[in-house]
Amino acid sequence: MAYAKSERSVTHIVAAATRVLAAKGYARTSLLDIAKEAGMSKGALHYHFPTKESLVSKVLESALESIANRTLDAWLGASGDPLQALRSSVNELWVIRRQRTDEVAVVADLLAQALYDESLKPQLAGYFRFAAQQVNQTLVPHLSRMGLRLRVPGELVPRILVALLDGLAMQHYVDPGSVDDEGLLRAVEGMALGLFEPDLPGT
Repeated sequence: MAYAKSERSVTHIVAAATRVLAAKGYARTSLLDIAKEAGMSKGALHYHFPTKESLVSKVLESALESIANRTLDAWLGASGDPLQALRSSVNELWVIRRQRTDEVAVVADLLAQALYDESLKPQLAGYFRFAAQQVNQTLVPHLSRMGLRLRVPGELVPRILVALLDGLAMQHYVDPGSVDDEGLLRAVEGMALGLFEPDLPGT
């Protein structure tokens, strides 16, 4: 079936592009590099993605979806306990950064590249909005049932956590072994819980 074959080809190309971009970075990666990694001609790659920008857009979409799904799976696997779900989610967010998965490497590189390439900004901004939506749909209602409410607007929660974890991950990358994972996670969890306060009657 031609359509299914085309979809498989796109998935194969995106996976190859993710590996190359993670290893070399956006600025040093060419479509030829990606075609070689995918085991196809540059012309065949052009059939699916006429420009580097169109391919990178798909790679970014795939990387963000992968990170979001891993975090959501950690949340949903916590047996309905919102505090444990928060801990599991924070742990997963740290693990994928600590491991420097290809998806995380691509997102980090493109965030930096967005300082120079305006076309990358809308999609990266969409990542934070999607994360805020997840927080408002999952975290806030569960903690509300426990008598807790946010001290800050819900859309700030993922931005604060991502900024904190990304900064710590970068420190770990340039200075490995300087941070104890267990102590770091307890500190991040404490900061995350500090974004909430008791929902007292009449307040």
